[in-house]
Amino acid sequence: MTAQAPAPRRRRSLAGRLLRDPQAVAAASVLLIIVVLGLIGPLLTSHGPNEASLDSINADPGTPGYLLGGDRSGQDILARLLASINTSVVSALIGTSIALLVGVSAGLVGGYYDRIRGGAEWLFSLIMTFPGLLLLIVLLPLTKGDFKVTMVIFGVLLSPGVYRLTRNLVVGVKNELFVDAARVSGLSDPRILRRHVLFAVRGPVIIATAFLAGASIGVQSGLSFLGVGPATTPSFGAMIAGGFAELYTEPLQFVWPSLMLGMMTASLVLFGNALRDALEGATRKPVKIKPVRPEPRTTGDAPAGLLVVEDLAIAYPTPSGELREVVSGVSLSLDAGETLGLVGESGSGKTQTAFAILRVLPAEAVVTRGSIRLDGREILGLKEKDMRALRGRSIAYVPQEPMSNLDPSFTVGDQLVEGLRAAKGLSRKEARAQALALLERVGIAEPERTFRCYPHQISGGMAQRVLIAGAVASRPVLLIADEPTTALDVTVQAEILDLLRDLQKELGMALLLVTHNFGVVADICDRISVMREGQIVETGTALEVFREPAHPYTRMLLDCVLDENTVRTDPPPASVPAHAEEEQR
Repeated sequence: MTAQAPAPRRRRSLAGRLLRDPQAVAAASVLLIIVVLGLIGPLLTSHGPNEASLDSINADPGTPGYLLGGDRSGQDILARLLASINTSVVSALIGTSIALLVGVSAGLVGGYYDRIRGGAEWLFSLIMTFPGLLLLIVLLPLTKGDFKVTMVIFGVLLSPGVYRLTRNLVVGVKNELFVDAARVSGLSDPRILRRHVLFAVRGPVIIATAFLAGASIGVQSGLSFLGVGPATTPSFGAMIAGGFAELYTEPLQFVWPSLMLGMMTASLVLFGNALRDALEGATRKPVKIKPVRPEPRTTGDAPAGLLVVEDLAIAYPTPSGELREVVSGVSLSLDAGETLGLVGESGSGKTQTAFAILRVLPAEAVVTRGSIRLDGREILGLKEKDMRALRGRSIAYVPQEPMSNLDPSFTVGDQLVEGLRAAKGLSRKEARAQALALLERVGIAEPERTFRCYPHQISGGMAQRVLIAGAVASRPVLLIADEPTTALDVTVQAEILDLLRDLQKELGMALLLVTHNFGVVADICDRISVMREGQIVETGTALEVFREPAHPYTRMLLDCVLDENTVRTDPPPASVPAHAEEEQR
């Protein structure tokens, strides 16, 4: 009997992780108690927050009807303290919401799109030049002292800090391979920003949110301390100002609002830290479903000449502003059901050519000339929304680094389901069923277990199988595999190549294999195009190129990996026994 591998331990829910964190429990409990006290304030006191009595001026704590005493105006300190909680909570909600809505939205867009970043930088730099507190005081005639309107303006003034934080985080994340993989799978930019980029940068934003809430409470209290706004609005600031005037005779009038204000702001910051830590492991738990077999591919495959690239040239700007070509005049064609190996050393331009076909070149890349046609349709002239309809559907992509192209924040099943829903418009239940079937089809022995795993819980070979499953999910007519076996050991390489070969025959798709490994080319490719310094130097059938390479560069590459007198299809020398020949194979 073989021992069954233990199933991965299920991760606790967000609430469960927070409940196990003493800091989160303590901070949340303090905040909850304070907020509840503010809500039930009218039930706890017999006086309104603005109700004054000459008999209660500076009343001592414990006076009947005045648990914490009275202030210098004869108002109930407890009633004003509880009403001030509500004012602070509303201020925090308004100021933080406006700052996040403006700052995070602009930061996502400005960080992701280089062409928009300049305008966003100028706008938020202009907002930062305004002196915030002074501006709020100057705008008093406009706001009429209403703290809610004041907090809306303050939220806008807070947004540049949120924008800069979000923008910097997005700039660091947008070039990650899992974002490129999401683009290749056909996801729209808004969905990538919402689902992957925002999820990846959420931790620092959550911490900033806690500070924003504290800052909103502090500014509202500070304005009230200065006397900005109507005196009828209960506020910690107004209470602190009154207590400060009586500091030497009635110090408790100063202590109560100061203590409550400090407890609220400190609890916000501590809970924000705990929530950030808990969210780093948060995930949805997929529902178990019965796996189904994928439907067989129907007839009507793409006609010959499926992919045609003609005179393609790609250039990048140099520091001097001139364009330097990294791909120059590349022409190749690929028929339906055919495998073409695009071979060359690192830096030869083969990956740039593949990215040009997928239309995922970096923003600074310039296609100076050429044509790329898929099934007779020009790709280079398509708008991005039209190109998204092709990616993940007609064209699919298998990347080089399987672990880097899976989002570490989501389970394998969650990522497959997302791609299937985007490409085929399935319901979540249907997408899960197909995802499990695909995992089984690509040779994963325990699809249910793998479906629940995170990328770090599976091997590199399994991760590559997952990416292949996602790539072929929509039954594409063209699959581009960019060094699909480079990061794998020799045994797993052979299994992945066998899988690609089987899927190609089963689905009738064309395969463009980008590689530097002639062993991989010999094993799977029908034809070979050899690239050097951005140009195609030789094209021919695999047998022709291996037997009689026409270009010196091709001959040099083959000399590095092959014996000059022996090709795999040649008969063995007469002096070699049959069993030895089998070992050589």
